[in-house]
Amino acid sequence: MSMLTPPGMGGQYRITGDKYPRMRRPRRRGRLVVLTAASLAVLGFAGWGTLQLIDVFTGGDPAPSTGARTACAVEANPAAAPKALPEPGTITVNVLNATTRGGLAQKTADELKKRGFRIGEVANATEEYDKKVKSTGLLLGPASALDTSLPVLGAQLAGAEHRTDAAREGNEVDLIIGDGFRSLTEKADADRALAALAEPEPEPAVKKNC
Repeated sequence: MSMLTPPGMGGQYRITGDKYPRMRRPRRRGRLVVLTAASLAVLGFAGWGTLQLIDVFTGGDPAPSTGARTACAVEANPAAAPKALPEPGTITVNVLNATTRGGLAQKTADELKKRGFRIGEVANATEEYDKKVKSTGLLLGPASALDTSLPVLGAQLAGAEHRTDAAREGNEVDLIIGDGFRSLTEKADADRALAALAEPEPEPAVKKNC
């Protein structure tokens, strides 16, 4: 009788051999495969739903993440073309005094003449403007003078108002002295203003694709 046979049990209940029977739990490979497939399906569906939400809120496919910040392209604006401004010697200026201070028209005309301008009429302002100009002065000319003669004359008197009259004929411009007038702009400052008008600085560069 084998040592594995319990006492009192023989015959068909006798266990023969010298090895213990190996007890194994039933395999569950099938169940694991099903659970794994179901998990992958759920994860895939969740990822698809996330992409759809990103499309809704961003209006397109999300940009791929490269782990680095995208560099901005800086586009410089081209320099403005120099303006062809008339020389002071080609501009005839009528100097008119709209204040109660005497002698301003003649004194101002003399200084403009030294700076190369041609001087026309020197007198008091007409009733339309007399004692009605509160700023440093009013520059008045035909429509054609808006971007030509008026800016050149305006460089000589900072703060003066520029105005055109479409019905006005000829090329002469008026400098009407107002209550705020003290003197013409210093010649050095006026020359710098004219140089800036002739060669405008380019606009600041614009950043794109940031």
